Amino acid sequence: MAVREVRFTSSSRPTIEGAGVHLRRSFGSGQETLFDPFLMLDDFRGDDPSQYRAGFPWHPHRGIETITYIIEGEVDHADSLGNKGVIGPGEVQWMTAGSGIIHQEMPRGDARGRMGGFQLWANLPAERKMMDPRYFGLAAADIPVARKGGASVRVISGTVDGLTGPVRGVVIEPEYFDVTLQPDTTWDHPAAPGRTAFAYLFGGTARFGDQAEELAAEKGRIVLFGDGDLVSVSAGVNGARLLFVGGKSLHEPIAWGGPIVMNTQEQLDTAWHELEAGTFIKHKPTQ
Repeated sequence: MAVREVRFTSSSRPTIEGAGVHLRRSFGSGQETLFDPFLMLDDFRGDDPSQYRAGFPWHPHRGIETITYIIEGEVDHADSLGNKGVIGPGEVQWMTAGSGIIHQEMPRGDARGRMGGFQLWANLPAERKMMDPRYFGLAAADIPVARKGGASVRVISGTVDGLTGPVRGVVIEPEYFDVTLQPDTTWDHPAAPGRTAFAYLFGGTARFGDQAEELAAEKGRIVLFGDGDLVSVSAGVNGARLLFVGGKSLHEPIAWGGPIVMNTQEQLDTAWHELEAGTFIKHKPTQ
């Protein structure tokens, strides 16, 4: 099998979003073609409540899916479909905005003030941009763990060693894993040719593909793989922890304006006009 080599790598960059949340962006606007069908990955880990507690107050989305994965602390959430609750450690909120949704996410630290998690944005194809919004809330116990040879993999979406994650029926056929590797462990995962695949290293050190250079997590390191059949990651002497994400590329034009992503500028303008006119939400609350 052809091992996928590293096509692109960089450290995440500090930025501020929402009402003043300090986070690190591993990739985002301007790199959407490179990571197609994924648009953005944010790392909002921290231990200073003043840098995250303002949160992400009510804001709209259309044309995308947002995937929030929490590893420390909690996030209170609510949306225009009537969903509300708390995302806790090890839990996932997979939200398909589709034709339009308005929601908020307000982080809360644990007893030590620590808050940790990631938000991934995935694009929707043109034919599904205006689909009905939907929401998956996954408890930690819903997510199976594949363990083999020093590797522990939480399978949110996709399949590892016969274990399939609970998120299914998503257009881009995503894989989303939280991978923990013991020191000097190598993890290999089949990755069909033609699909986008990347890793986000956020703990320890690791080598990717056949490269000799060992990368350190530091503040977070994004690794985009080239094409091939197999992803291979080898942890360093202190082990490694990373997100692995893969999906089917869309190869479609993108018109991106803040939290709304469409295919044309006209569609984008329509979305913002509807938001101002109060006609943005196309579906009544389900609760």
